Amino acid sequence: MSGPVPDAFDPLVTDEQRDPHELYRGMRARCPVAHSDRFDGFWALTRYDDIRTVLTDPATFITSEQNVVPAVAFTGRRPPLHLDPPEHRRYRQPLSPIFGGQRVARLEPELRRLIAELLDPLIARGRGDFGIEVAVAFPVHAFAHVLNVPVELMERINDIAVRYNGALQDADHDEVKRQSLALYEVAHEVVAARERTPGDPAIDPTTALLQARPDGEPLPRDMVVGTVRQVLVVGIIAPSVVLGSIVKHLAEDGDLQGRLRREPALIPAAIEEFLRLYSPYRGFARTATKDVELGGVRIPKGDPIAMVFTSADRDEAVFDDPDSFDLDRAADHLAFGLGPHRCPGAPFARLQLRVALEELLARTHRFERDGPVTMTRWPEYGVRSLPLRVESQTTPRADRSRSSSSE
Repeated sequence: MSGPVPDAFDPLVTDEQRDPHELYRGMRARCPVAHSDRFDGFWALTRYDDIRTVLTDPATFITSEQNVVPAVAFTGRRPPLHLDPPEHRRYRQPLSPIFGGQRVARLEPELRRLIAELLDPLIARGRGDFGIEVAVAFPVHAFAHVLNVPVELMERINDIAVRYNGALQDADHDEVKRQSLALYEVAHEVVAARERTPGDPAIDPTTALLQARPDGEPLPRDMVVGTVRQVLVVGIIAPSVVLGSIVKHLAEDGDLQGRLRREPALIPAAIEEFLRLYSPYRGFARTATKDVELGGVRIPKGDPIAMVFTSADRDEAVFDDPDSFDLDRAADHLAFGLGPHRCPGAPFARLQLRVALEELLARTHRFERDGPVTMTRWPEYGVRSLPLRVESQTTPRADRSRSSSSE
């Protein structure tokens, strides 16, 4: 096997220190399969077609060995992501219908109430950190609602999630482990509560898992707990960073912000383009079951392979003018993955993003950045902190003028 010598790159250089899209553009052109010595060594794929090849060949590229770079599974296997087909389907099948489009549509009124409670204080003040106050909290509250947990447990989940995500971004592995264990405790409590008082398996994920009988036998309890723990994190972190990225884009593009405010029917299409532009994952990984060649580079059996969706969804070979926002774009993005591990919660994530964006635009006259933005670090890509200055839709125009001139 022949090909270019893979470049070394450091995934821990922050996005404030280096434009990741400039880096990935160069890697796609010069060395689309790169190697890093970080995290005990791994390969990174940056081109759309190479990542698509990996996602659609689960027999060659497995998740059960290592499914994210860096490896953060301190406390055992967590289905369905940590399992390979066909075993992973035993855990996906009970969950997929609950997060399907028709089932999640019933949640829209409650999601609107939740996002309004988070937005209204920030809008009333006229400024605040959208990333910290809204984008982080909203998916936590939304997912806790799906799990049908009481308010006090929802607040506890929110606190743990903020600490977990912060530790992950700060590369504080000891704190990540502590908060991961705390999330496991929550998952144990949720499972125990549903064992005592089952919910409706058509709408309650934990009950659906407990009542599933894929082979005529119940799923192992520890694996049910692991599944609840897994969906907690996946359902919380990615929507928060994407929502922050979307609002940052609109805060810097007043014309697009105004157009979507005037024409809210365009919001679903805009969300798809935002998902492409700001794909939040760059650390999801697979492990090859044999020596393989990707992008002209030989990758040995057993080496972790990170799929940089953030790069793939701006691949010039697939998307014309890939760094620009285009409402009429037709090519499919990879923000939710592909193949047997494609995100089953995609309809729920889309609903959250649509509702949040509709409510933000409807409740404001305009908003703009009000300070420096803090970005997440590998393995996510997106906004962590986003100071905004906001003008309420109901603020009298004279007051708006005075507010703007006094800054």
